[in-house]
Amino acid sequence: MIIVQTPLRISFFGGGTDFPGYFLNEGGCVLSSAINKYIFVVIKKRFDDRLRVSYTRTELADTINDLNHELVREALRKTGISKGVEIITMGDIPAGSGLGSSSTVTVGALHAMYAYQNILVSADRLAEEACDIEVNILHKPIGFQDQYIAAFGGLRFIEFNQNGKVLSEVVELDPEIQKRLSDNLLLFFTGVTRKAESILSEQKDQINIHLPVLRALKDMARQAREALIRGNTDEIGCLLHESWKLKKQLASGITNGALDAYYQKALKAGAIGGKITGAGGGGFLLLYCPLEKRDGVRSALSDLRELPFRLEPDGTKVILNYRC
Repeated sequence: MIIVQTPLRISFFGGGTDFPGYFLNEGGCVLSSAINKYIFVVIKKRFDDRLRVSYTRTELADTINDLNHELVREALRKTGISKGVEIITMGDIPAGSGLGSSSTVTVGALHAMYAYQNILVSADRLAEEACDIEVNILHKPIGFQDQYIAAFGGLRFIEFNQNGKVLSEVVELDPEIQKRLSDNLLLFFTGVTRKAESILSEQKDQINIHLPVLRALKDMARQAREALIRGNTDEIGCLLHESWKLKKQLASGITNGALDAYYQKALKAGAIGGKITGAGGGGFLLLYCPLEKRDGVRSALSDLRELPFRLEPDGTKVILNYRC
């Protein structure tokens, strides 16, 4: 039995510039971090040649082609496993909540399947193959950042070059600065899960219309990295506020009246800035809030469930490798 733990993420800046339709022409970059909430993938040998996949439902299939779980199905194809295994996926948060769960499942599934076969693969390869599955094979209207942060972990500045190469760099912070950043971030679940594809499809289709916005978002990712290196964590809050105002222009479903109302409540209570995670439209509200204002913000958003979290230094990893 193999168990793989793969971190979810919060994306701070640059989302949208990781779409191939943008970065292959202009280059893109994001500032993103893994968090200590996870997707777990379990794989074990079956007594027969069938395939059993358990998630929110359970599938029992004779062949890969019979599987409906497309991420697991394509990961099996990619890794060369065709029969005789059971696979279980479990997560710390609901699917469709903006923390990168789909790409995290893909990276975790690939990692587990390779580990099951005693094949050691790099984080780069896991991320590249997850991108290939989601973007090229399944034609998902998504970018490349989630796969890389799930594979590598940590607080990272990730660049997407015009030649298709992806460069991932750890943002090295003094421990006190990293603690302050982590302490000043709050996550609240809006109670809404959604399929991001409609929002992301609109965003993808309108890349050429929104080039000035995407360029500004890319610049903010660079500014935020430099602010953190200087130790100015409060600037992250200010940049989040400006970034969110820009990000809302990329697609019609990114926000709505209820989400905007929650955000305004948080600002009035002392938050400096924030955003809806992922594609928007629901999921989690990420806020930057000075330590002394946190209780006031929590009180203002008392009808939402808070998700306590910390930044996670590690990417996907095997946490159990049991072979009888």
